[in-house]
Amino acid sequence: MDDIVKAALAKWPNVPDCYGWLGLDARGNWYMRDERAQAAGAFGAVLDDRARQMVSKGSLLRHDKLIDFIQRNYESDAQGQWFFQNGPQRVYVELEATPYIWRVAADFSVTAHTGLGARPQRCVLDDAGRLYLETDIGFGLVHTQDMGVAAEAVEQGLWVPQEAPAADLPRRYGYVPSPQLLEAARRAAPV
Repeated sequence: MDDIVKAALAKWPNVPDCYGWLGLDARGNWYMRDERAQAAGAFGAVLDDRARQMVSKGSLLRHDKLIDFIQRNYESDAQGQWFFQNGPQRVYVELEATPYIWRVAADFSVTAHTGLGARPQRCVLDDAGRLYLETDIGFGLVHTQDMGVAAEAVEQGLWVPQEAPAADLPRRYGYVPSPQLLEAARRAAPV
């Protein structure tokens, strides 16, 4: 976490958390989700037409320094909700797939969408044919552009996929795809 973020947390410890405004897609891209995008539906939801689907994701972030700042300050809480610590405010992230999106190099080295290197420990194949890696830094989906290299790692026996239904992955690997929905459920629950 950046020192400036730590200082802001110390100065303003009680800033309310933010839900629904930031999303990470299955290709490692960040999206800002304004009220219109949130009203269109859940992040990455498959809707009736392509135009509405893009609205539900929000606006693709393209500013390199902002993306770097988000990625340096991207963490998870004890409940498995991923967030970006933006100064004193915790901005929870809507995940289209998983907390990390892995890039796989020709030598089978693995790097997260955040730029962190990782060492694979387990390989998972879901019921839709998507490949995931559990690593020393966390769980994530292999980027679609790197599936050819990942297939070579499987063929060489370096990674041995274990099958698991996609619906079971958040519980099994301890992450919350939608902190916004979880927070809404908490608020609606009787006290």
